[in-house]
Amino acid sequence: MPAHTASELAITMAHVMLPRDGNPMGFVHGGVVAKYIDEAAAVVASRHSRCTVVTRSFDNLEFHNHVAIGNLLLLKTSLNMVGRTSMEIGVRVEEEELTSGRINHIASAYLTFVAVDDKGRPSQVPQALFQTPVELRRNKEAMARRQKRLAKHSHG
Repeated sequence: MPAHTASELAITMAHVMLPRDGNPMGFVHGGVVAKYIDEAAAVVASRHSRCTVVTRSFDNLEFHNHVAIGNLLLLKTSLNMVGRTSMEIGVRVEEEELTSGRINHIASAYLTFVAVDDKGRPSQVPQALFQTPVELRRNKEAMARRQKRLAKHSHG
């Protein structure tokens, strides 16, 4: 299978935030946003690996702004790193105010997925090509995050 470029796998998912997604103040629950982040990242990992994938880690989700009911939630993904059986996907979350068109940065997160076979065992994934300066920077930063995660697990 030929290697994908990171840009070939990037997607943007959009969801209109409805009253069922929110709290009495008219803002979307953080857990709803987290669920959509996980789903968007899983799509990228699945498309790259062509396997079932499971979430291994969800790094540092910090909300910078809230999302209002009735606005559009945008999830912009990037494949940042590919290991032997794992992949890191970055997700930038934005809110588009549908009445004004204004975009607000809500959060960014990095998720690690592991490809698994039909018995649930880790499965090797194809390598990816990181070509643009942005892709190369993201890959380098993802490798550093991976080293920190591995060091944390080996000590803990």
